[in-house]
Amino acid sequence: METILTVKNLTKKFGYLTAVKDLSFTIEKGNVYGILGPNGSGKSTTLGIILNVVNKTAGEFSWFDGNTSTHDALKKVGAIIERPNFYPYMSAVKNLKLVCKIKEVPEDKIQEKLELVGLWERRDSKFKTYSLGMKQRLAIASALLNDPEILILDEPTNGLDPAGIHQIREIIKKIASQGTTILLASHLLDEVEKVCSHVVILRKGEKLYSGPVDSMLASHGFFELKTAEMEKLQQLLENHASFGKISAENGTLTAYLKEEMNADELNKLLFEKGIVLSHLVKRRESLEEQFLALTKNN
Repeated sequence: METILTVKNLTKKFGYLTAVKDLSFTIEKGNVYGILGPNGSGKSTTLGIILNVVNKTAGEFSWFDGNTSTHDALKKVGAIIERPNFYPYMSAVKNLKLVCKIKEVPEDKIQEKLELVGLWERRDSKFKTYSLGMKQRLAIASALLNDPEILILDEPTNGLDPAGIHQIREIIKKIASQGTTILLASHLLDEVEKVCSHVVILRKGEKLYSGPVDSMLASHGFFELKTAEMEKLQQLLENHASFGKISAENGTLTAYLKEEMNADELNKLLFEKGIVLSHLVKRRESLEEQFLALTKNN
């Protein structure tokens, strides 16, 4: 796969405070990456460094093939890392025409990008009449005018109402489906779970996890089970190599897997041991549960 960005041992100190500590990760083309962490975990600082607006203390990063200068590389990057800032008394189209002049790109993309973010019908409305969600969508359209290879967003849904949040997330998915790589910083687990294919989890500037959202913690999920013979069931599973933690609560046994096993296999195994189940459900831990488990141990 083509590499878009490589970050190696990146560190940033502000006096005594280490905002980013020895951070390494890679971004491959065609995925949606989330940098996830609570406020103050170093997300915005990391984005600032790779966009050349914050100076690093140590480490390195390289765009694309590693031979492209950051200045040239940033021409292929679209980014929104601060609140959208357009001329309030100018229309969306006029504001975007100005962006085209600054970026030295042709104006023929304006309609396509405004349609993508659902603002073409409001193209002649002044920016000051836009809602917060519309302003954010216009900023996304602006960042896409140069058809960037990667779009970088810092907390893209911050301050929006539920409808605005939904619209932004749908737009991000649509942009990604058209082949643009996306890197977004968020403190919302829900956002990363719904939008991202890969995640880098930061806490106090340090990386706790980096990889696909699906295989985070290599979780194999867990079974929720009920039977008339709960004690016999618990004993059997505690002695089985495929299972780790087992807990009984409210008449239901929860058994966490250490390796892959499907529901059919378990049902057959227990039936052969004389245990008939009245309830069998296989679930995966939510990203939230995994995130809490990960941060608790660090």
